[in-house]
Amino acid sequence: MSNYVLEVINQVKEKNSGETQFIQAVDEVLSSIAPYVKEHEEEFKSLALLERIVEPERIISFRIPWMDDSGKVIVNRGFRVQFNGSIGPYKGGLRFHPTVNQSIMKFLGFEQIFKNALTGFPIGGGKGGSDFDPKGKSDNEIMRFCQSFMTELQKHIGQDIDVPAGDIGVGAREIGYLFGQYRRIKNDYEAGVLTGKGLEYGGSLARKEATGYGLIYFMEEMLKANTLSLKNKTVTISGSGNVAIYACEKAQNYGAKVIAMSDSNGCILDFKGIRLDIVKQIKEVKRGRIKEYLNYVPDAKYLENNSKIPSIYTIKTDIVLPCATENDINLEAAKILVENGLIALGEGANMPTTKDATEYLLSKGILFAPGKAANAGGVAVSALEMSQNSMRYSWTFEEVDRKLEKIMQNIFSSVKNSAEEYNLGTNYVAGANIAGFKKVANAMIAQGII
Repeated sequence: MSNYVLEVINQVKEKNSGETQFIQAVDEVLSSIAPYVKEHEEEFKSLALLERIVEPERIISFRIPWMDDSGKVIVNRGFRVQFNGSIGPYKGGLRFHPTVNQSIMKFLGFEQIFKNALTGFPIGGGKGGSDFDPKGKSDNEIMRFCQSFMTELQKHIGQDIDVPAGDIGVGAREIGYLFGQYRRIKNDYEAGVLTGKGLEYGGSLARKEATGYGLIYFMEEMLKANTLSLKNKTVTISGSGNVAIYACEKAQNYGAKVIAMSDSNGCILDFKGIRLDIVKQIKEVKRGRIKEYLNYVPDAKYLENNSKIPSIYTIKTDIVLPCATENDINLEAAKILVENGLIALGEGANMPTTKDATEYLLSKGILFAPGKAANAGGVAVSALEMSQNSMRYSWTFEEVDRKLEKIMQNIFSSVKNSAEEYNLGTNYVAGANIAGFKKVANAMIAQGII
C-alpha cells in the first residue's frame, strides 16, 4: 500500500479518536483506492489531497428543544455534516435515531461523497440528523420536533447550497413537517431544498421505491456480467423498512424467491416465498413487528436474534441483501454465509458489512456489490426530483423508473471498468471507490487549494 495512504489513515485515527464508524469508512475507502493513489502519489501529496478529502468542509451541531404531549420540554442534538461540495451542492439524508452521533454523521457524509459522484449527477456529499427517536411519538410530537429542528437547519441549507432528504426515521411525514417549517420561515416556495417530498408538493414518483429497486438493478447487472442472474435464486433480505420492501418487490419481479426478511428482534423464514403484501401491511400500515407475519402465515418460522449474529445470516441462501444498518455482518456471519453456499451480496444499507467480513467475502470469490454503488438509487432519484422541481414538471413513474435503471447500469459499468483498469478482477468494492474518488479528486484539483 502507498505510504501516503497509510500516513493519512493514521492521521485520521489520531485526530478522530473514538469516532469508530468514521475511521472504518476512511480506512475502507483509502485502502481500496491505493493503486490509483500510487500512480499520482507525488501530486496528491503536494496538494494534501487526501488530507482535505477526509476533512469535512463544515460540521454544524445544534440543540433542538421541543415539547412533548405532556408539556415536558426535551432537548435533542442535531447535526449537519457538509462534507464535500466540489461537484455540486451537498446532498444527503437526515437520520432520526437514538444512535446518531458525530461519528455516524461523518461516516455517512464521507460515503455520500463517492456515492453521489457515481450517479453522474452534480451533487456533493453531506449528511445530517438527530438522536431523536420517532418511535412511539405522536404525530404532534414529531411535528413539533421537526419544526424546532428546521428552525436551526434552515440557516445552512438551500437548493443550491445543501439539499437534505430522508433516511432512517425520516419518511414522508417528517419531510412534510420539515418542508412546511422551511417554507414558513423563508416565505419562499423553494421546492428543491428537500427531496423525498409528497407528490402533492413537488415530490417524484418512484422515489419511495428507488433505493430498493436500484439495488436490484445493480445486482442483476453484476450477476449478468458474471454469467448469472436473479432468476430462480433464493434471497434473504435483512430489514423490513423501505429499502428492504422494495428490494424484495423488484427481486420477485426478476424471478428470485425471497425466503426471509427481518427487523431488529429477529427474522421470518417462509420457504414458499415471502408474501410482500403482508409485510407491507405490518410495516407500512400497522408499523408493527415482523414476527406478526406468523399471524397471517402460520407455516412460516420466526428466528430470534442472538447477541452475536442476526438470525437471518444463518439461513442458507444464494444471495443476501443487507438493508438494515451499519456493521450488521461481521466476520463470523460472513463465514456462515459462505459455508451455506452464498453466491453474491448486495449492500442496500450503508456499510452493513465490517471491513474484515468484506475482505473475507472477496477472498472467497463472493460477488460483492458495495453500498456506495448498489444503494445509490435513492439519491439518484432525489437528483431527478431536484431536476423536476427546477423544470416545474413531473415525469411519470415509468419514465423515472427507466431513468433509474439506466443510471444503475451506468454505475455498474463505471465500477466494473475501474476494477478491470487496475487488474482487480471482480473486486467491485475497490472499483466503486476508485471510480467515485477519481471524479471528486479531479474537481478538487481543478478548483485549487480550498
